[in-house]
Amino acid sequence: MLDTLRNAWKIEDLRKKLLFTFFILMLTRIGSQIPVPFLDPSALTSMVSSTGGIFSYLDMLTGGAFSRSTLFALSISPYITASIVIQLLTVAIPYLENLAKEGEEGKRRINKITRYTTLALAFLQAFAYTMLLNNQGAIQSFEGWQYYFARIIIILCFTAGAMLIVFMGERIDAKGIGNGISMILFIGIVSRGGAVINTMIAYLKLAVEGATYYFFAVPFVIVLFLAVIAFIIVMTNAERRIPVQYAKRIVGRKQYGGQSTFIPIKVNMSGVLPIIFASTLLAIPTTIKGFVQISDTSFFGKFLNLFNYNTIWYGLLYFFLIMGFSYFYVAIQYNPIEISNNIRKNSGTVPGIRPGKPTSDYIAKIVSKTTFLGGLFLSVIAVAPIGVGALTRMNISLGGTSVIIVVGVALDMVRQLESQMMMRHYKGFLE
Repeated sequence: MLDTLRNAWKIEDLRKKLLFTFFILMLTRIGSQIPVPFLDPSALTSMVSSTGGIFSYLDMLTGGAFSRSTLFALSISPYITASIVIQLLTVAIPYLENLAKEGEEGKRRINKITRYTTLALAFLQAFAYTMLLNNQGAIQSFEGWQYYFARIIIILCFTAGAMLIVFMGERIDAKGIGNGISMILFIGIVSRGGAVINTMIAYLKLAVEGATYYFFAVPFVIVLFLAVIAFIIVMTNAERRIPVQYAKRIVGRKQYGGQSTFIPIKVNMSGVLPIIFASTLLAIPTTIKGFVQISDTSFFGKFLNLFNYNTIWYGLLYFFLIMGFSYFYVAIQYNPIEISNNIRKNSGTVPGIRPGKPTSDYIAKIVSKTTFLGGLFLSVIAVAPIGVGALTRMNISLGGTSVIIVVGVALDMVRQLESQMMMRHYKGFLE
């Protein structure tokens, strides 16, 4: 990876793109430090650290901007939600499905619909966030028209910050390197690395003061963290290849086909979306508990406490929900019948499998197996920090979801740099 960055830096065009991307990412971090007027974020900071759930998840995505109630407190969470909603509706609504098949023009119109959906969701999240801040006593007290004016300004600031983040991401897509939204998510998670290092240093100080247990726990967590990164890299690049043989065709004096190729089926086809779906669903009870004051001794209080992050019930539900969402997402994105028909239309066959339904059944069987492995991989990575935290009695700040996102974005950026360098060093047929 370092060699790729070093070689890309030597090319002027790629160097400009890297600098532009770095500049935009720095702007996002500056915006994450700009406070929103009329707010005292100390109340929300303490609530996020004590409650967890969806609030800790949002704080992770925003690089700490959520708990500090800054301009970019919502970050890209409205855009992620809007993208998932539009992606699911593309399968259910014929109009969106037709747009998805119209090439670049259809993609442009879908992106426009996604932006409008992002604006609506950003406004709704900003309104809910403002109400939460109001319940926590984090908004300065005013009377009369100033009371409503302060809350309107806060809502507009959060909404504008979310849309500005989307605009910056699109600028990276146009003039930078990598996927803009993914890069902003990447830098937000990486920015928490300093806090993780400080936490490890604090545990080592406890070990020096007499808690010798941490002399073994801290190195164990570091080695496990490096092993998880290696495992994620292997599973992200892993794929199952289905061989396809195309028949020879003679048209005039030219011969077409006759070559052997394969259909790559990635083990982790759904990325981190099943984790996002599962964590969002499990965070609903915690969110309700954050907005409504419920006694821990009541029936509803005890029921909601089952969904606390550090309980075994949360880990089990998290595991099975990720597995279920992995199958669900692959089912709506991957159509074995359509793939089988495309192979047959191009005079291709899978060796040893008859064309038509046997081919689609064979592809469906392979997809089911790879989906199981991919879902199991995501479930283990997502649930492991809960078990490791309970075993080592340490607060694992960077969970499996964060590591998957960081590694995936880094690998994607390296692949884009390598492809662009290959285009610039391509030797023509005259050389």
